[in-house]
Amino acid sequence: MYRILELNPQLEPFKGDIDLRMDLYRSTKERLLSEGQTLCDFANAHQFYGFHHVEGGWYYREWAPSAHQLYLEGDFNDWNQTSHPLKKLEGGSWELFLPGDDALWEGCRVKAVVDANLSRTEHIPLYARRVVQDKKTLSFHAEVVDDQKKFRWGDKGFKPEKDVYIYEAHVGMAQEEGRIGTYREFADQTLPRIKEAGYNTVQLMAIMEHPYYGSFGYQVSNFYAASSWFGKPQDLKYLVNKAHKMGIRVLLDLVHSHAVKNTAEGINMFDGTVHQFFHDGAKGEHPAWGTKCFNYASGGVLHFLLSNLKFWLEEYHFDGFRFDGITSMLYHDHGLGSDFNDNSKYFSLNTHTEAITYLQLANELIRQVKPDALTIAEDMSGMPGMCLPIGEGGIGFDYRLGMGLPDMWVKAAKMTDDLQWDIERMWGDMCLRRPGEKTVAYVESHDQALVGDKTMIFRLADAAMYTDMNRDCHNLIIDRAIALHKMIRLFTLGGGGEGYLNFMGNEFGHPEWIDFPREGNGWSFHYCRRQWSLRDNGLLKYGWLADFDRDMIAVTKENGMFRQQMGDLMLSKRPEKMLAFYRGGLLFAFNFHPSNSLESVLIPVHQPGEYKVLLSTDDEKYGGWGQIQHMTYSTKMFDGKHYLELYLPARTAVVLKEKIILP
Repeated sequence: MYRILELNPQLEPFKGDIDLRMDLYRSTKERLLSEGQTLCDFANAHQFYGFHHVEGGWYYREWAPSAHQLYLEGDFNDWNQTSHPLKKLEGGSWELFLPGDDALWEGCRVKAVVDANLSRTEHIPLYARRVVQDKKTLSFHAEVVDDQKKFRWGDKGFKPEKDVYIYEAHVGMAQEEGRIGTYREFADQTLPRIKEAGYNTVQLMAIMEHPYYGSFGYQVSNFYAASSWFGKPQDLKYLVNKAHKMGIRVLLDLVHSHAVKNTAEGINMFDGTVHQFFHDGAKGEHPAWGTKCFNYASGGVLHFLLSNLKFWLEEYHFDGFRFDGITSMLYHDHGLGSDFNDNSKYFSLNTHTEAITYLQLANELIRQVKPDALTIAEDMSGMPGMCLPIGEGGIGFDYRLGMGLPDMWVKAAKMTDDLQWDIERMWGDMCLRRPGEKTVAYVESHDQALVGDKTMIFRLADAAMYTDMNRDCHNLIIDRAIALHKMIRLFTLGGGGEGYLNFMGNEFGHPEWIDFPREGNGWSFHYCRRQWSLRDNGLLKYGWLADFDRDMIAVTKENGMFRQQMGDLMLSKRPEKMLAFYRGGLLFAFNFHPSNSLESVLIPVHQPGEYKVLLSTDDEKYGGWGQIQHMTYSTKMFDGKHYLELYLPARTAVVLKEKIILP
């Protein structure tokens, strides 16, 4: 019996579905791989297709099984559409050899020309590694990247930290000016901020090429091209290389759940058919996103996507992936409108079994290429086994995103009266995790920061942020917002998962929302940047929040808190809005009540000893009132049990470290 059923005995009625999951995984591998071949051996499409500089010339190859004829045009032949035809090979492949080392060159502009369906169309080569928009015509073209020009990596021996503290970031909006930032600016200016803040993992959004900047990178057109919005391929390598030298892991926000419909810029209709990559008909159309849905049962599609994973790991030294849109992949209805309140909804005719198989193959391949790589699933459905090893009946991810936690905090923040908060229920939501599967907890990601939503600080403070964020100004609304912003983050980090995520700038309460340049805002960059000066200005309260976030991470990281998977609830007092839990040698105590301070509250502990205050949200250096003394408390015994006796002011949280005294 697979371990998934041992951990989740309630899934026993669906044993046949788990067996089918594993049978499809094994049979698909048998179909794809030759005898003795591994997925790593199979996933080499990028090494064959595309442009390759060899001794004596250049090869250009494509996969276009339904095309009648392919040509290459570009700067090298004055854009003659038919002077350089490709020769058809077996398996739908096409090839052109251009003799001479100077037949093509770095930066040479090119396009593929495809004869199909009695028409001739221009396309971006499928394996293009750089795609650029012409500023005058606004059309896109590929630029040749010379693969003989090797980047000099300096990250040999890099080993990421085991625990995961993720800084989700967008390169283009990572600077303060009203423009698009670059890879090198991010490496030189933003990475040091991330390091200083204590995060050990940066998750980069919008790296795969996308024609519309405002899509936040989630409508990918060219899967092998590093986005030219931010610079050249070697600039991205510079960023990753520098991150590794700083001890920072780099994850790619991967979009294999769908693709843009565009035919001139994207991969759709490249060989004259939809079914080269996508499902025909309605099944191939995403009803909510207006994009194309991959056919994961196709061997050609699997070759393309699996090779894409290997490419990003090897060519750019990424340390893993955050897989976007997993829920959309898992179900034929894309999970739209489903509440997943019954296990039968995970195992039905609505389940997209081919997508599950692809995700299993992807996770197996990633570990073959880079054994210490990290994979994170963005799945709001809670699919069983998502983060269990494949051999245990799982899908193979390391973590899933705790997507219910931001929803919980949004609902709480909408209640302007804190007395309505049910702290016990919130703790229950924190612990709502599948056994044996790891979760990345977070208060807000980019989703909560976009126009149409609000950041947590903006929900709590609203318009008062514009007038009362000076440190010498006291306003009840801002005081409440500052206090809760710290407590909410500490509660989520301490109790909500086995990893933690923060979106760029939210650690210091970045005001307002994110709005990309678009027609509706006059193509303005005003809301598409990060105002680091607010954090750096010693006169504003943003610095308090940033300093608390840094110290909060340091305390939990230095004490290895994540080594204990789930916190032990030690005390819960619903009317008083007070809760305490123990995790990894740390004792967390929270008083969410807006006005009642708790005198001499007794918190039970596992064993006698001394507990030292390491962190208090009420410290003056974080904008508090300094009512908590950083002292050591000794346990007391009552009725044969051991307790700590604490003073816990209203809207305050403290973290104490256990120091065991041996008898």
